[in-house]
Amino acid sequence: MLPVRRKNDILWKGILEVVFEDLLRFIFPDIDKELDLGRGFQFLDKELSEMYPEPDKRSQTRFVDKLVKVYMRNGSERWMLLHIEVQGEKDPEFARRMFKYYYRILDRYDMPVSALAIFSGQDGEKMPDRFEDHCLGTHSIYRYNTLCITDYPDEVLAASKNPFAIVLLAAKKALIKGGKDLDKELLKQKLLIAKLLYQKGFEKGKIKTILSFLHNYVRFTKPETNRIFRRQLDKITGKKNTMDFFEQVRQLRYEEAEEIGRAAEKKRMVKRLLTRKFSIKETASIAGVSVAFVEKLKKATKKPQLAK
Repeated sequence: MLPVRRKNDILWKGILEVVFEDLLRFIFPDIDKELDLGRGFQFLDKELSEMYPEPDKRSQTRFVDKLVKVYMRNGSERWMLLHIEVQGEKDPEFARRMFKYYYRILDRYDMPVSALAIFSGQDGEKMPDRFEDHCLGTHSIYRYNTLCITDYPDEVLAASKNPFAIVLLAAKKALIKGGKDLDKELLKQKLLIAKLLYQKGFEKGKIKTILSFLHNYVRFTKPETNRIFRRQLDKITGKKNTMDFFEQVRQLRYEEAEEIGRAAEKKRMVKRLLTRKFSIKETASIAGVSVAFVEKLKKATKKPQLAK
C-alpha cells in the first residue's frame, strides 16, 4: 500500500494538470498579457525526472515536481519553463534544491525559467523564497515565486470564481488537527466545498476531478463517515453515483505498480552490468543510479563463501 505522502504526491500531480491554467491566473492575474494560453501547454515530467539532483536520496520530505512548457504572447517561438514544487514540510535543503533545478533547466533548454513553490503544510510561512551563496566576493541570489496555502482565508477562497482557489480550500482542510469530533468537522467542511463546486458552475470535468482530490486528500478517520459523505453528496447533486470515489484509488495502485516495476528493472540492469565486469562507477552511470545504490545491491547479491 502506498504511504500517505506518496498518495498526496500523486493527487497533487493529477490536480495540477487539470487546473494548471487556473493556477496561472490565480498566481498571476495578468498572465494572459504574457502568455498565449490558447496554444496550450506541455507537461515535461520525463525531462524533469532526468534532471533530478539526487535521484536515489530518500528525503523525509516528499516533493511534487511539474515542469511545463508554455508559450509567450509575443508570437515568437520562444517559450518559458514554469517549474512548480509542492512542499509539505520544512526542509533546510529546499532552496538549494530549487536552485539546482533552475540551473539544470537553464543549461539544458537555454530558455527563460520561472519557478513556483507551493507550500502545502503548516510551516509554509517559514519556508524560504530564495537561495543565496557567497564565496570570495561572488554573491549569487536565486529568488522564486511562492504560495503558502495558509496565507489565504477560507472566505477569500470560497468567494473566488477560480477553480484553483477551491483546490487550495480543500488542501487547507487536510491541515485540521485531530480530536474526538474530527470526522464531524471534516464532513461539514467537505460538504461545504462540494456545494461550492456546483454553485459556481465549473465545467463538469473539473468538478469531478476536484471532488476526487477532496475525497482522497482530506481523509476521514472512520470508514462509515465516507458513506455518510457520499449519501449527502447525492442529495446535493440530486443524482446517484455522483462520482467514482475509487477512480483515484485505482490510479494510485497503478502508479504504485509502475514505480515498483521501474525499480525492479533498475536492479536487473545493475546485476547484468556487474556480471559483465563493469566497475561500480561505470554501472551507476549506465544504469542512471547512484554509486551507493550499486554498492548496496552488489553487497546484497554477493554469494556467501563456504567455511574451509
